[in-house]
Amino acid sequence: MSDAPENLRRGRYAVVRLLGEGGQGATFEAVDKKEGQPVAIKRFRVRGAKSWKEVELAEREAKVLASLSHPGLPRYVEHFEEGGELFLVTQKIEGESLAAMQKRGATLGEGEVIRLLRDASSILDYLHRRAPPVVHRDIKPSNVLRRPDGSFVLIDFGAVRDKMKPEGGSTVVGTFGFMAPEQFQGRAMPASDVYAIGATALTMLTGRQPEDLPHKGLAIDVQAALGRSARPALVAALAAMLEPDPDKRASRLAPLLDKLGEAPEPKADKRAGKAQKKAEKAEKAGRRAERRAERWEKRQERWAREYEEHAGADTIPGPIAVLLLVGLTAAQIVVLLAIRVALPILLTMLSIVFGKALREAATMVKDAGKMAHASIERAKVTIRNRSEDPGISGPRIEVHEVGDEAAPKRVRVDVDGASDADEDERRAEEEAAEAEHEGRKQKRR
Repeated sequence: MSDAPENLRRGRYAVVRLLGEGGQGATFEAVDKKEGQPVAIKRFRVRGAKSWKEVELAEREAKVLASLSHPGLPRYVEHFEEGGELFLVTQKIEGESLAAMQKRGATLGEGEVIRLLRDASSILDYLHRRAPPVVHRDIKPSNVLRRPDGSFVLIDFGAVRDKMKPEGGSTVVGTFGFMAPEQFQGRAMPASDVYAIGATALTMLTGRQPEDLPHKGLAIDVQAALGRSARPALVAALAAMLEPDPDKRASRLAPLLDKLGEAPEPKADKRAGKAQKKAEKAEKAGRRAERRAERWEKRQERWAREYEEHAGADTIPGPIAVLLLVGLTAAQIVVLLAIRVALPILLTMLSIVFGKALREAATMVKDAGKMAHASIERAKVTIRNRSEDPGISGPRIEVHEVGDEAAPKRVRVDVDGASDADEDERRAEEEAAEAEHEGRKQKRR
């Protein structure tokens, strides 16, 4: 970029870098110091023009862009002459050209191509309905940008034609493979742009240039190019756009797109949708487990009240206390292994593929397991306290996950006798677990 100007228009524009160049022109990225916005500046060297026609095209591009305003077109800022060169300043569009995508081996799926055609339909209707119609004449992958949000923009109006001559005779301008047959005769018309966007769409679907695609006579064989798996409506739409005879070719894209209906959901979106559904199911499972734990706690309290009412005493016979403790201990082991260990580990492993939602679901399920553990432990403490045999204590269950982040999780279950000295510590742990659970619930809300 040795000959690139550093500043233009008395310092208003500071040139940042070269975006691209051709025979007589180059395009630079610059900063508009007045507006504080990035701009694209196209330079045309009048002295290097092969003919006055090239100078006329450069002036025409500036004139036409100054009259246009559409979200799918770069916004005109100004044009001026400086140092014997013409400069056209437009909005800098953030995005990647379809040609750049091709260069790195990328293609577009059917859904993205339908989005391209819908955006192009709006742009071409706007251009072609002007008086006189504006014909781009050089739609191709390098002149179409895809924004980060997935929308498409049509750029480079260097070959634009804004005056239609019924007798023809215009200059032959365009790019081989994307030019409609009538353009070789100098008869560019609105239907010529329809042909070019159809060729661009087919190229981005197949990853092949139009001249390399199968043909039937003068026409591209769209069905053979796309294969049998392609949507019939899309094949028919592209074939109508690529009809060699301009009198038989579709003159607008909108009627063809109406037959296509909604764009199919991309595979990536389908996978994301499935992952979201799995996360929602896991979250529901966690909430169900939490409700079950709460119901279990209430049931324990109800059973204690009923026992007191029917037994008429504050103590529980020793043999009954032993049976109750054994049953609760078995239930405690099953609940802890299933809710606090197995299911959270499974959800955590799945979250490696499906993302954060499943990790959150694993946390909810583990919280529910902690509540179940605390409820059963409280029930056991109640039974031990009310047992007529003070020697009955029952085992205390502890479940630990063993292993680091990279290794598969293992489980160790410790069964120890709980003494009265451990009671305060256990209750403190249970209260801390419940407080942590409540904090997470508040955070999710």
